[in-house]
Amino acid sequence: MNSQIDINAVKEYLLNLQNVISAKIEILDGKQQCLEEKWEREDGGGGRTRVLTNGELFEQAGVNFSHVYGDTLPTSATTQRPELAGRGFQAMGVSLVIHPRNPFIPTTHMNVRFFLAEKDDSDPVWWFGGGFDLTPYYGFEEDAIHWHRVAKTACEGFGEDLYPEYKQWCDDYFYLKHRKETRGIGGLFFDDLNKLGFERSFAFMRSVGDHFLPAYEPIVKARQDTAYDEKHRDFQLYRRGRYVEFNLVYDRGTLFGLQSGGRTESILMSLPPEVRWRYNWQPEAGSEEARLYEIFLKPQDWLSFEET
Repeated sequence: MNSQIDINAVKEYLLNLQNVISAKIEILDGKQQCLEEKWEREDGGGGRTRVLTNGELFEQAGVNFSHVYGDTLPTSATTQRPELAGRGFQAMGVSLVIHPRNPFIPTTHMNVRFFLAEKDDSDPVWWFGGGFDLTPYYGFEEDAIHWHRVAKTACEGFGEDLYPEYKQWCDDYFYLKHRKETRGIGGLFFDDLNKLGFERSFAFMRSVGDHFLPAYEPIVKARQDTAYDEKHRDFQLYRRGRYVEFNLVYDRGTLFGLQSGGRTESILMSLPPEVRWRYNWQPEAGSEEARLYEIFLKPQDWLSFEET
């Protein structure tokens, strides 16, 4: 293995990140603790899943760590990178999804990961990936501005082009083509990152992971006491259907996990515990729900809103 690649340092960081975030989720919720389950993959590796359910604030919140390896990559990994076929691989990461109970607190997703593919007669192929995104049900411009301000801060020191590039990538990636709408207000998404070299690429991944809580926690605290009624709750459950649609139709991580023989319960913990679909439902003109579609489910330059 290339001596510059320190996979043990990456694993140590990811395990600690899971500890920090799961502890904060428990503190914010104040009622429930995370259930921890360790699992092993038959073909190599395993992981540690932590899930909080039926909490005071969080209906379900899951924080996964996984480290899987093997001799053959799943189809999802080689379709776009056929040169990886026949290589042994290691993939590790932390992935989380939080589904709050209060419709005024957004759902959120964060993932940071490292991938390494090796072959005896070739140089190792590696990259980092990840990001975080926010899915509000009721939009607040100040929350969107804060979220993107922290996302931009996470990119500072790594190149002026990274925030606009990874913000755009996030808008493009978390887009439901069949609905012609974004999943939420975006954030950051990056993949195949190795152009900075191992140390700087690893540092950037850490910056993204470390900025998740500063981005999300203030929004939770700002919205957790907002009163809501059954109408708000019904809209939240309807919009959660979009989350399910994206994860099952488009999400690369879900496909990789299932195709690589990962633990199904851990992979699908990203799905909300309650969800509703409505046939051809349309929001009432001028409503809070309509405003979500008109402003928050379209790509926006949220940092420019600070100037207005």
